Amino acid sequence: MHVAVIGGGVVGVTTAHALVERGYRVTVVERGADVGLETSRANAGQRSYGYVSPWASPTMIRKALPWLLQADGPFKLHLPPSLRTLHFLYATWRFANAADLYERNKRAMLRLGAYSRQCFQALEARHDLAFDGGHGGLIDLASDTTAAASLKGTAGLLSELDIDHQWLTPSQLREYEPGLCGEAPLVGALRLPDDGTGDCHRFTRALAVRCRDAGVTFRFGSEVTDMVRREGVIRSLVLAPAGESAGSDGTTENLAADAVVLCAGCLSRPLAATLGIEMPIYPVKGYSLTADVADPQRAPRSTVIDDCYKVVATRLGERLRVTGFVELAEFDRRIPAARLATLRRAVESRFPGAADLMQAESWTGFRPMTPDGPPIIGQLRRDNLYFNTGHGTFGWTLSAGSAALIAQLIDGDSPAIALDAFAPGRFAR
Repeated sequence: MHVAVIGGGVVGVTTAHALVERGYRVTVVERGADVGLETSRANAGQRSYGYVSPWASPTMIRKALPWLLQADGPFKLHLPPSLRTLHFLYATWRFANAADLYERNKRAMLRLGAYSRQCFQALEARHDLAFDGGHGGLIDLASDTTAAASLKGTAGLLSELDIDHQWLTPSQLREYEPGLCGEAPLVGALRLPDDGTGDCHRFTRALAVRCRDAGVTFRFGSEVTDMVRREGVIRSLVLAPAGESAGSDGTTENLAADAVVLCAGCLSRPLAATLGIEMPIYPVKGYSLTADVADPQRAPRSTVIDDCYKVVATRLGERLRVTGFVELAEFDRRIPAARLATLRRAVESRFPGAADLMQAESWTGFRPMTPDGPPIIGQLRRDNLYFNTGHGTFGWTLSAGSAALIAQLIDGDSPAIALDAFAPGRFAR
């Protein structure tokens, strides 16, 4: 049986690996020149299994406007907003106000996070992959009593789902992160000791090598322009050279497939539209800086989230990755200097002297966000099209788990966890 996987990011490559491990013949179709060049390129580096939560949060909705009015606020909106942006914001508001939906979705995402951690552990035990990976835990800081109360409020759910966690006082916190000596206020922190880190791009490339060794074919520079459906199932993908004028010269080919898995991130929406399927995935923009560590004693040891700026600092071997911002600007790839300045201020306020971020490599990318928050995993119809997309800010974290679930579904097995919260058809309800 031949399975075509559309998308060569971390989700697509982990899906290909899970399938080839089960004996399937797999082809990955990727419009870029290599794997992991879009959203997987320079993300936060955190595998935050116990920290995942839905985008459509009542708390986020209340904070959105004040954040917009703050110069360094973590939420940004391109003005005037496009019609698509307004539709996404309205859908987010609607889901955030649906009774009990946030709590149900958060439980489902945390279960998926825990399962993904198991899958990552099994994968890393099987393969020796060099990607600056580690499991030093995640720390979410609280700079005042309000932030502390909010973090402590999550303890009950974490305990219910058997997710290890602990509250740290400032003195206890510095035992784990001795470089945390900046001037920003600090009253405590929530630590999730089982969470991990790693360079998603390096991981994706390393795993792609293992996939090739196992027989996976990668078709780079190829764009899916159509899916040919006959008798209710997809028979083939129409491929053309990637680019703005793909297929304009008539150069196309058909790739026959017995099953198709859509893992194309933000591009999943237009691809699904070729079949008349609406996938409300929005490209939520984020920024990152990556620099060599200047002083290992001053740099974070694992992942630390600053609550003032909502900026994440992650140690990746001898490098420091700093990420932040949720920006709704469609596919605008510009990197304003003000965004990078905020990232630098955030790190300096917590880990002064950790790295020379003026010499850092800057990046911007687009997280494929659904308006409610959970990714899209499974089938919409009883056919041979499967969805594994829309992971938002948690694609790296959830990739191993969601890949394993898709492989189980294609194999006809019962999925390891309930998939109701991730159902592709939930937006039509």
